[in-house]
Amino acid sequence: MSKLNPFEMAQRQFDEVADQLELDAGVRAVLRRPLREFHFRIPVRMDDGGLRVFDGYRVQHNDARGPCKGGIRWAANETIDTVRALATWMTWKCAVADIPLGGGKGGIVVDPATLSIHEKERLCRGWVDQMWKNIGPRTDVPAPDIGTTPQMMGWMMDQYSKLRGEYTPGVITGKPLGGGGSLGRTEATGFGVIYAAREAFKHLEIDPKGTKASIHGFGNVAQYAAIGFIEMLGGVVVCVACWDRHDKTAYTFSKADGIDPRFLMSITDQYGTIDKGKAKQAGYSIEDADAWIGMEVDILMPCAIEGVLTAETIGMIKPSVKIIAEGANGPTTPEADAEIKKRGIFLIPDFLCNAGGVTCSYFESVQNDMNFYWSRDEVLGKLDEKIAIAFAGVLAMAQKKDVYMRNAAYMIAIDRVATAMKLRGWV
Repeated sequence: MSKLNPFEMAQRQFDEVADQLELDAGVRAVLRRPLREFHFRIPVRMDDGGLRVFDGYRVQHNDARGPCKGGIRWAANETIDTVRALATWMTWKCAVADIPLGGGKGGIVVDPATLSIHEKERLCRGWVDQMWKNIGPRTDVPAPDIGTTPQMMGWMMDQYSKLRGEYTPGVITGKPLGGGGSLGRTEATGFGVIYAAREAFKHLEIDPKGTKASIHGFGNVAQYAAIGFIEMLGGVVVCVACWDRHDKTAYTFSKADGIDPRFLMSITDQYGTIDKGKAKQAGYSIEDADAWIGMEVDILMPCAIEGVLTAETIGMIKPSVKIIAEGANGPTTPEADAEIKKRGIFLIPDFLCNAGGVTCSYFESVQNDMNFYWSRDEVLGKLDEKIAIAFAGVLAMAQKKDVYMRNAAYMIAIDRVATAMKLRGWV
């Protein structure tokens, strides 16, 4: 199997819809690749006194609708093409959610589990030292992603504020509470997946109570998607699958009568690795990495990394599956999409399904600007409304044009970005 190139996948998805829309060649050329890319080296003094140099990236795909927005991912396998793809998807995500932001993404090639807390702080500040002239509340607003945390965002905001000479909380979102962060931000992406899933069940005229879900991942998104599915919809989560950083492989943790996400969170480290010994003692079965795909469930929720539903794995999906809710960015390859369409499974595309995080980040920026902060219920209420409206718009487009939900979401997003570019005189 050839290695997935996520940016090529993002371009293929875009090209298919651009063809359907008969998009102007000039507009297409602008949107097909990022407007700006930054590649840099970050020297960091390690705890042992040695100097280590890290590769860092920031990609600004498009800012026609507003400042670029997107997380900073720390991963040992980070590549510029992954960052390009994620930045591209962020443009579409902000547009389909109809928030006034563009798409950006950042990264550092590093396994965060190999660094001490002090080394992490120095690396965070070093990333900002390289990028501070090209980010800002009205330019590009980073946020956490895989491998990064609210505390890291706090350090980055502090470093930017020092360099600017003024307190600037709006430069970064996903910050800790008490340091300019927003209530509800921790749960936002996972709960957003559940708000979208609720709308899909409603559309399909299925009562979600008692339905079963299988989830890939057990980081922030998957944890709150699991909690939301159980506590909001009355469903049962039969398994989660996650990476084990100790033995460098992935496992599926399942329980016939349903997992308890809050218990699993209590035995999960900050990098999403579940303690296998404690899970076994609690009656969990531990299966191979892809077992989550073949579970007898009503809904699959890939909520971790890109490229897990592929031509090789899509055949594992059971006939019982009615919905795929993409909590991750780019979890489904174009080849797998073709099979999903053929089987008539209702898909909630990633940049609609997981838009809760960036929407809540936008709310955080608004609160930073006002210097006035909302309650958790206000934040989650506004988020629920935004996701429901966006879902309804994509569904209406899919029905009107008789197209796949992913294509419908692209049609809305591309049209909104292209319109902004035209109104600004770019094309």
